[in-house]
Amino acid sequence: MSGNVLVTYGTKNGSTAEIADLIASVLRDEGLEAQARPPSEVTDVAPYGAVVIGGALYMGRWHRDARRFVRRHRRALRERPVWLFSSGPLDPSASEREIPPVPGARRAQHRTDARGHVTFGGRLQAGAEGRMAKAILDEGRGGDFRDLPRVAEWAARVAAEIRTPEGP
Repeated sequence: MSGNVLVTYGTKNGSTAEIADLIASVLRDEGLEAQARPPSEVTDVAPYGAVVIGGALYMGRWHRDARRFVRRHRRALRERPVWLFSSGPLDPSASEREIPPVPGARRAQHRTDARGHVTFGGRLQAGAEGRMAKAILDEGRGGDFRDLPRVAEWAARVAAEIRTPEGP
């Protein structure tokens, strides 16, 4: 399997992009070639031996760009290992327990035969775009709930799976 890994993501206010950048950095530290790119910059997944797809969560929905990426590339994605992540809970719940994928991520898991899905906490800070984001901030429920060491541990496990040759 090629050690070239695509980490692509759908984000609104940049938090999911930062998680994707961290995942790509860990993959590189683990000896793989990895690039974090938004779906709009990816026209073909053929150069990649593995793909990680992330989507921000908004009102129980996986980010539209992530969903569209999966639909557009589903055939090619089924031919290589895929992992999925979501980011979004604005509380510590994602670090305390496993959170199942929302319907859009679950469909993506099925369409790509993904090897796994994980939900990480999100970040919502002053200046965030969107009516709902502003309402959440006005209620004082914003903050940074990302557990970056947990993200790095997950990325290292993904790297180990990519480096492990498949059996007969």
